[in-house]
Amino acid sequence: MKKLILIFVLIFSLSNNAQENYIPTKENLEARKWFEEARFGLFVHWGVYSILGDGEWVMHKQNISINEYEKLPGFFNPTGFDAEQWVLMAKDAGMKYITITSRHHDGFSMFDSNASDYNIVDSTPYEKDPLKMLADACKKHDMKLFFYYSQLDWNRDDYFPRGRTGNGIEGRGEGDWNDYISFMKAQLTELLTNYGEIGGIWFDGEWDQMAWNGKRFGEKMQDFKLDEVYALIHKLQPQALIGSNHHLAPNPGEDFQMFEKDLPGKSTKDFATSADDIGDLPFEVCETINGSWGFNLKDRKHKSQKELVQYLVKAAGYGSNLLLNVGPMPNGKIQEEHIESLKKIGAWIRENGQTIYKTKRGPIDPTDEIASTQNGNTVYIHALDSEKLNYFIDGFDVNFKKLTYLNSKQKVSYKKTKKGLSIFLNENEINPVDTILKMEL
Repeated sequence: MKKLILIFVLIFSLSNNAQENYIPTKENLEARKWFEEARFGLFVHWGVYSILGDGEWVMHKQNISINEYEKLPGFFNPTGFDAEQWVLMAKDAGMKYITITSRHHDGFSMFDSNASDYNIVDSTPYEKDPLKMLADACKKHDMKLFFYYSQLDWNRDDYFPRGRTGNGIEGRGEGDWNDYISFMKAQLTELLTNYGEIGGIWFDGEWDQMAWNGKRFGEKMQDFKLDEVYALIHKLQPQALIGSNHHLAPNPGEDFQMFEKDLPGKSTKDFATSADDIGDLPFEVCETINGSWGFNLKDRKHKSQKELVQYLVKAAGYGSNLLLNVGPMPNGKIQEEHIESLKKIGAWIRENGQTIYKTKRGPIDPTDEIASTQNGNTVYIHALDSEKLNYFIDGFDVNFKKLTYLNSKQKVSYKKTKKGLSIFLNENEINPVDTILKMEL
């Protein structure tokens, strides 16, 4: 009872703090700097939906009724979950932080919550809090932990009026939107008070209450009270970073900007954030190892080491982190294929991490063939096409004193003119994944 009273006192006292004129604290700015330098994190989509092996949107895709879906927690008993094993796997892959789904669109909470008994402790035979175990393991191994939190909910009656998704699900009732906002604040307060210091909150779902014209999201249909919610987060943990996967320009109070399955400004997806909406906050790109976020039994589209490493390189070339996803199985274990993929990335990053960590976007704009990162007076050029020996960088006018292969330290042949820079690679130096050159300015 005391815990609940504390929650509502905090909510009441913070409800009028607006974020329109948000000024980041010293702790927040330091966290942003750390985030920009980290460059690589692990995304985890895990929930009762994993039982059905058809991804995290299965409730919506198959129009599973509330009554039917609420049977799933009774089968969810992830005895194979090992928090320390997950954290050590991420560290071995060269990752600096973990972002895990605390609650997805199906409305089921993967943590111990007094705000709702529809959670893993109260509604499953497992009866334990995996987020608490993960938080403890992260603290032990110096890994930052972020919580994904869905703003939309296909289960609760008070998520009403409904948004654009989940409307074929039978059993959804009607309720009070303000009650839903109070529920979210209560759960966020729990996440920010019961798990120690966290890296931040990763929001998703605001787009469910936005008009869609087929090309971009527009007018908001419902008010998620972001000023109040963001003020609550920044008050409880000033260093915690806030990001939201809404695909638009950052809202006041957000601390980093994210891009789903799309490099910043590349706009390869219908829902991609337009170039005009890209702000000046730290960037993060999220991507899957196969084609799915949540566990999908039939998904065989596992990306190769080359594809994954090159996506990490391109993300860094855009000045962005990469948040690479795994979807654990219902027993709590991660697919062997994904563990192997992470091991291969880890092997590459142990040898070449200096070209990724603590870097910023380099002077050569990234393409599918080439990317560049920079740390101080050192530029790293990533030649990504293993079939190509000669590159021309049009308009390159940066002065440099030395150009070598990163690993062999041998000189690279080049020619610099008023039109740009021509680079001539030695076929004996070509790496099938990424041929890296070191340029000293």
